[in-house]
Amino acid sequence: MSEDGESAARRGSPAPGASPSVWDAFESVEIRVGTVQEAQPFPEARVPAIKIRIEFGAGDVRWSSAQITDRYRPEDLVGRQVLAVTNLPPKRIAGFKSECLTLGVPDDDGSVVLIGPDTVVPAGARLF
Repeated sequence: MSEDGESAARRGSPAPGASPSVWDAFESVEIRVGTVQEAQPFPEARVPAIKIRIEFGAGDVRWSSAQITDRYRPEDLVGRQVLAVTNLPPKRIAGFKSECLTLGVPDDDGSVVLIGPDTVVPAGARLF
């Protein structure tokens, strides 16, 4: 993000060129940092996935299903900080209740790379 955009985000106003409606839509999405507390295989999922339990601070713990098996093993995820959308309604996936959307981006091969801070930050911190 540019200096102007970053400064605007911290002030709570749209970045130059962003319409108020786009800005309002962005602000309505809660993206927070959480720490993975537990991870386990999810063999019932149609697409290979891992169930992860994420703690967002102040006792806010949620489960998520993440299609990240190409790059990650459950045992390597515990303690890792990730970004997740926390204000979406729960979604049922193969009988499992996913309570947040863990965020990632595809690499050159299409495998999901998790998004997280490059240094430890407080659990529950909101992306702006």
